[in-house]
Amino acid sequence: MKKYNKVLLLGSGALKIGEAGEFDYSGAQALKALREEGITTILVNPNIATVQTSEGMADQTYFLPVTPYFVERVIEKERPDGILLAFGGQTALNCGVELFRTGVLERYGVEVLGTPVQAIMDTEDRELFVEKLNQIDVKTISSEAVDTVEDALRVARNLGYPVIVRAAYALGGLGSGFCDNDAELVALVEKALSFSPQVLVEKSLKGWKEVEYEVVRDRYDNCITVCNMENFDPLGIHTGESIVVAPSQTLSNDDYHYLRSLAIKIIRHVGIVGECNVQYAFDPESMDYRVIEVNARLSRSSALASKATGYPLAFVAAKLALGYGLFDLRNNVTQSTSAFFEPALDYVVVKIPRWDLGKFHGVDRHIGSSMKSVGEVMAIGRTFEESIQKGLRMIGQGMHGFTENREFNIPDIDAALQAPTDRRIFVIAKAFAEGYTVDRIHELTKIDRWFLFKLRNIVDTAAELEGFNDLNAVPEILMRRAKQQGFSDFQIGRALFKDSFADRAEEAVMEVRMRRKELGIEPCVKQIDTLAAEYPAATNYLYLTYNGTYNDVEYTGDHRSVVVLGSGAYRIGSSVEFDWCSVNALMTARKEGWRSVMINYNPETVSTDYDICDRLYFDELTFERVMDILELENPHGVILSVGGQIPNNLATRLNDSGVNILGTSAESIDRAEDRHKFSAMLDSLGIDQPRWRELTSFEDIDGFVAEVGFPVLVRPSYVLSGAAMNVCSNPDELRRFLKLAANVSKKHPVVVSEFIQYAKEIEMDAVAADGEIKAYAISEHIEFAGVHSGDATIQFPPQKLYVETMRRIKKVAGQIARALNISGPFNIQFLAKNNDIKVIECNLRASRSFPFVSKVLKINFIDLATRVMLGLPVEKPAKSAFDLDYVGVKASQFSFSRLGGADPVLGVDMASTGEVGCLGDDTDAAVLTSLLAVGLRVPKKAVLLSTGTPKQKADMLEAAHMLHRAGLTIYATGGTCQFLNENGIPAVRVYWPSTPESQPQALDLLHNHDVDFVVNIPKNFTGTELSNGRKIRRAAIDLNIPLLTNSRLASAFVRAFTRIPLDSIEIKSWQEY
Repeated sequence: MKKYNKVLLLGSGALKIGEAGEFDYSGAQALKALREEGITTILVNPNIATVQTSEGMADQTYFLPVTPYFVERVIEKERPDGILLAFGGQTALNCGVELFRTGVLERYGVEVLGTPVQAIMDTEDRELFVEKLNQIDVKTISSEAVDTVEDALRVARNLGYPVIVRAAYALGGLGSGFCDNDAELVALVEKALSFSPQVLVEKSLKGWKEVEYEVVRDRYDNCITVCNMENFDPLGIHTGESIVVAPSQTLSNDDYHYLRSLAIKIIRHVGIVGECNVQYAFDPESMDYRVIEVNARLSRSSALASKATGYPLAFVAAKLALGYGLFDLRNNVTQSTSAFFEPALDYVVVKIPRWDLGKFHGVDRHIGSSMKSVGEVMAIGRTFEESIQKGLRMIGQGMHGFTENREFNIPDIDAALQAPTDRRIFVIAKAFAEGYTVDRIHELTKIDRWFLFKLRNIVDTAAELEGFNDLNAVPEILMRRAKQQGFSDFQIGRALFKDSFADRAEEAVMEVRMRRKELGIEPCVKQIDTLAAEYPAATNYLYLTYNGTYNDVEYTGDHRSVVVLGSGAYRIGSSVEFDWCSVNALMTARKEGWRSVMINYNPETVSTDYDICDRLYFDELTFERVMDILELENPHGVILSVGGQIPNNLATRLNDSGVNILGTSAESIDRAEDRHKFSAMLDSLGIDQPRWRELTSFEDIDGFVAEVGFPVLVRPSYVLSGAAMNVCSNPDELRRFLKLAANVSKKHPVVVSEFIQYAKEIEMDAVAADGEIKAYAISEHIEFAGVHSGDATIQFPPQKLYVETMRRIKKVAGQIARALNISGPFNIQFLAKNNDIKVIECNLRASRSFPFVSKVLKINFIDLATRVMLGLPVEKPAKSAFDLDYVGVKASQFSFSRLGGADPVLGVDMASTGEVGCLGDDTDAAVLTSLLAVGLRVPKKAVLLSTGTPKQKADMLEAAHMLHRAGLTIYATGGTCQFLNENGIPAVRVYWPSTPESQPQALDLLHNHDVDFVVNIPKNFTGTELSNGRKIRRAAIDLNIPLLTNSRLASAFVRAFTRIPLDSIEIKSWQEY
């Protein structure tokens, strides 16, 4: 076997729709496998929030864009012998293929480990793929690859509509969709071709079953299938958008083995080394099949398969890439079998996607062949009913299971069943409630009847429960059946107590809990062992179920456990940064001699990896389930402050149940979360805050607005990431928004506060012990306040703050930390204007910028915070540790290209799906690399400017001069063009879409790709401004042209790329700063 000394791994960059946390998990596994072999590892990944870019993972980490230009410069400097392309999603794969094509890899003698590049191209290029499978008589969907709109029309007419369009070399079905006629086809193909060189037009098989196999092959041609899964939804809905069930439930034994042997035949013929997945369309009536695609890399479903079976696919794939055979490797879960053994499951796993479509204005809510979901959950149970109900609670969208949810208003159920949206599963529940039969629902949805009958079982049990009004009258057998079908105590309470339930929900739930315990109905803990108990599993990878009789774990009750609550499904506002926090807390607890215990249910994460902690409960983070686990574990204490808002919201109830919460007390958490208590505390400390009032009627609101004037910020009280929060600048907007916000929650009325314009927003992340600050990081937003802190571009250390402001911020933070007696992590947001500072809010938990500041400062805040919470002494870092001679910039990644129709404009509601963080010797260098890392490109030809209000036009003037001096043509809309010409900058006038008779049209410039950068700043929210500007913004997104909508950020980007030529950026690893 050849020895490698140094291997380069490409990461996937910022989390985006279609490429999220699963690649942090697979990359981290690969680095672990390489480290075991004593190989020096080099990682290129600008995502500063991930676990794989942490200390001790790779030997050298480069926070640089994963693009051929930067990767080539890293190769030139580091001279690795090998490169891994399969662990960073489509981003890494495309970058690697490009480096191979242009001869860079050959020139530097870098070998591609694992699947050869030719095999990658055979699976990615649709024509080669079909040709390759035809050689072994494997059926594919009849299709043709095209690269112009004209050819696409010709093919579609030959195949006959409906057809499906797919882009090659794209991820998560970007640029794909169904077309029923020529007009739909032209629109879609134009969009697809701006993202991809080649587009496939294929016959639609909508309504067939979609089945997927994860297959592993080594270079000696040994193959196994690790997991097969099937989609709950029929073909036509992207796997990433569908509920997925593993192992498949509806295939006959013959079907299963037939497709399994085909999958192995395919990957042998293509020549995969490592892991890949094969997706089939399958028609159960005729046993006819078609191969949809083969991904020659780890995918979202391989993370799911790893977590579902306990078979670490990414780890094994990395070892196989180095030249091992399957028979050489041990299965790390059982510790006794080799990796050359197929897992067998004695449980059912259900994956459910999580969408956040409510955050976007005007987005199309239909789900189909292009992915829109931002995260996913995985539920484990012994029956399909149990798993699906657990999963529906885990998504965190206010659901309690399949039944007993709040009423939905669905005007046309037939239409909603036929054209699914993100709410489809609840439409099915509603249809059952309205008396639809299984056959009728099957006809409309084409969902397999087996699944529908199982869902019917849940509905029937709910109806039986609703037949009782008295908890003690419910027979033991019914109570047990409900729990075995995944009903929560909450659902049972609601079914029994009907309307009286809402007023005393928490007590009612406790009554149900006590009663079922009296009846001896308690969950038992089961181990995930990859061979269905044929061999004993050595790891503590656990789930709870009511379909069992004994625990697989012996509990000693020694109080040596520290339980960390994870962050649940990734969503907009809570994603991989909290996973980094959880993992670091677990590592510190373990290092300090405690038994580390994790509760989380997100299959994409490193925190749910079987060897990150001593015990992993892959289960719900509901109060009921957390208490079930704590009663068994009997831990020393629980850490709530590293998993974002979900664990934080449990603080009061856990505290009332006698749980020892480590770190800041539940009472303090409540004082910071409850706006009244927090505000009263600030007043008593003499700390300034924006004026606000909590109001319950329209009259009071009008009175308050008359006092402070527009604009105002409106929001409900308990909130994660600006959900249901809005800036209103006139009475109409205010009225319209309040209609939406007032329904958010009955217990918590609406808060209206003054909105301060042109103010700087400043964040402070810190760790305190008994009210004394031990370490802190102050960072500054590039944009003015009004852009949500999760979307803003942040620089650290701050570059443009008065020394006086910094001193005041430290003083105020010290007062707050003492008043709340904080022990552990916290974050405070400030507004600064003319040296006055005001406090916006304080979170007594780790914030999303913790990994960023920890890595820039090289002081691990979570390690410090965890030691504080465990009661260990913590030294303050030396003053000099805070003086840095470099700058870090965190930039946000948006996924608007997948959210058809959404207006890509930023506001107080968070819209970004991920982030990157890059380092540089000055702000310009860091701004440039970080913005390139989230997909902006330096313009070469021309720019299109529409720069908003007079003040914003003036702010952009300097940048316009720079663009002109850089030799770029400037196109501008009416007012902007006049303003630029008056100030001596030549600009070409273009016209808005609302005046179609005038030429040249702004939209034409975009469609012809005459412009390669757009700056479009909305003036205000009046109708025409929005529709004109929105058409241009949306066209830029759909045609893949870089777009910025904020004048401060646009100026910073222009300044950076006009001042710094790319080749002058120093290629330095994190370890070298």
